[in-house]
Amino acid sequence: MIRDTSATDRLVEVKPNRRRQLILIGAGVLVLALLAVLAPRIGRLFSASASVSASRLSFATVERGPFVRDIAAEGKVVAAVSPTLYATSGGAVTLKVHAGDTVKRGEVLATIVSPELTNKLAQEQSNADAMAVAYQRAQIDARKERAQQQETYDNAHIDEQTAERNLDRYQKAFAKGAVSNMDVDKAKDSLEKARIAAAHAKANLGLDNDSLQFDVKAKKLAHERQLLLVADLQRQVDDLQVKSPVDGQVGQLFIAERATVAKDAQLLSVIDLSALQVEMQVPESFARDLGIGMAGEISGNGHTWKGLVSAISPEVVNGQVAARLRFDGATPKQLRQNQRLSVRVLLDHRDNVLTVQRGSFVDESGGAYAYVVNGDIATKTPIRVGASSIDKVEILQGLQAGQRIVISGTDNFKGAAKVVISS
Repeated sequence: MIRDTSATDRLVEVKPNRRRQLILIGAGVLVLALLAVLAPRIGRLFSASASVSASRLSFATVERGPFVRDIAAEGKVVAAVSPTLYATSGGAVTLKVHAGDTVKRGEVLATIVSPELTNKLAQEQSNADAMAVAYQRAQIDARKERAQQQETYDNAHIDEQTAERNLDRYQKAFAKGAVSNMDVDKAKDSLEKARIAAAHAKANLGLDNDSLQFDVKAKKLAHERQLLLVADLQRQVDDLQVKSPVDGQVGQLFIAERATVAKDAQLLSVIDLSALQVEMQVPESFARDLGIGMAGEISGNGHTWKGLVSAISPEVVNGQVAARLRFDGATPKQLRQNQRLSVRVLLDHRDNVLTVQRGSFVDESGGAYAYVVNGDIATKTPIRVGASSIDKVEILQGLQAGQRIVISGTDNFKGAAKVVISS
């Protein structure tokens, strides 16, 4: 049998390494400490539904303080009164001014040559003169006819008186036996005929007088109607001299010199520089809160003027509504047409209001929730918003002063209840 090596084996005593033990113990304690510290965060990480980089987000802090609702925009100076002049009749136009010329009210700016209208006025004036002669002739004829009828009536009245005297003589003669009864009867018949003739002459005098008055009145009315036609044509001829309706400045010329234009063609525009306003574009979301008469401020050239909203367009163009402000007081003299100015319209002012910087979260959520940031976790929180301004929105419920929320970029959260914000 082969013998084992037990007889030659020796027991070697290994000395413990104290340094290595201390290192291992320290490493274990450090791991346990890190686990204790990071345990809540690790739990939140596992509970979050998504992770989004902070560089893709914008944050703001909820604050309590004054809340001013206003609309601030850039406006341009426009003329409140800027009439455009049109051709009242077709013809050749001669311009008397140039663009930019200063003009006075009533000054002739252009002349239209219209032979057709001028000739028509001359013709109608001639007709009016002829009607005036006819009216005068009707008056003379009426007087002559009235005199003849009066003469006829007077003669009939005289015949009646003669017949009465003849009858009286015959009756006296018959009483003395100088004439027969037949002569008395003839005298009576003559008197009756004279009376009838006088009555008819009187009636004809009244009727003819009325008829003559009607004829004269008809001639008069025809003459007056013709005079009205002549006056209207004269007005049209006078309008061939195109005059400035306001004191101001010639704006734009729409035609060339000696151009032939049709009726109602645009000729030129005049700008009233004494009645300037400022036009601004307001976002549609704020236009509903804007009202005529609201106070505003207009600033530029180192000056600030008070203004009032004077007009709001009912039309929305490219998501904006045009509004105009007039100066509350005298119009500044140093302003120019189309000059750019800063405009601010005050809608509301309140103190001690909970607000946060306005962001896309209002539109994305409809103001129903916001993501409140606590450390590196954003939690979806129901809120209720109130009024909004250009840079702030009022918080009615769901948030407290000092809280930090995500105001833009929440579309990356996909509606998750909790989101990790990575650095």
